[in-house]
Amino acid sequence: MNADKEKWVLLIVLSLIWGSSFILIKKSLEHFNPYQVGALRVLIAGIILMPVAVSKYKLFPKRHLKWLLLAAFTGNFIPMFLFPIAETEVSSSIAGIINSMMPIFVIVVGALIWKFETTKQQVLGTLISFAGVCLLAFGGDGEGGSFKLIPILLLLTATLCYAISTTTVKSKLMEVSSTVLSAFVFAFVLFLPSFFALTCTGFFSTFSFNRDTMLGLMFVSLLSVFGTGLAMMMNYRLLKVSSPLFASTVTLLMPVVAIAWGTLDGEKLSVVQFAGTVVIIAGLVFLRAKSVIKAR
Repeated sequence: MNADKEKWVLLIVLSLIWGSSFILIKKSLEHFNPYQVGALRVLIAGIILMPVAVSKYKLFPKRHLKWLLLAAFTGNFIPMFLFPIAETEVSSSIAGIINSMMPIFVIVVGALIWKFETTKQQVLGTLISFAGVCLLAFGGDGEGGSFKLIPILLLLTATLCYAISTTTVKSKLMEVSSTVLSAFVFAFVLFLPSFFALTCTGFFSTFSFNRDTMLGLMFVSLLSVFGTGLAMMMNYRLLKVSSPLFASTVTLLMPVVAIAWGTLDGEKLSVVQFAGTVVIIAGLVFLRAKSVIKAR
């Protein structure tokens, strides 16, 4: 498969996987607290990828360690906690919609840190989408709920972290294969921090084999295996065969999947929030039209 076809296949599959992750977070939160969900998500991925990391340890990019640490914690650790925390206050649909702001942050981070060029069109698209986020924040929760600033800020912070990780990988870690990079991130870099975080939540001292716990572990495992481990391998591969901006376009399709799952689970968007969603996507489409980011 040539690179052009491959990037579109990866884009569609990633949209389906990551778009479904928000409802899996919601279901996991019915059995564990948000800190346990985040730590389990990373820990399980680390256990699964440990054999790959150990077998390929000689390929560990020591000279790029600082960039590996930055990409790992911003892309695969901090957001894993921020999304569950935020989803205790907002719906999975809203979380998926806010995550669609990632191309905006890719442009901002790329311009400020990696000196990528930006255009007036991209700036205008950013402002349009930001107006949509404001509508989401002030639009309640679809059930007559109130203003939700803090969870919206947490979701935006998580999305910013994803953008930092994406641009770092593209700029500094492209020499490492996507599979090996994912294995190193979860098995070597994040395994102990996630284990420590899970211990601090009291998970091991209160754990018991019962139906509730097993059901919760099933949801987290699906989230970890597909939404974290497999998805990150595919995302790193997508970055190799495309640009950071194209890779971040996956977030344009994710809200559709997230809203579909949320609707099936009984979630509703208020009229204002629906308008905010349309404005965000309009801004992103405007941003993407004939726009290309090039390194200076």
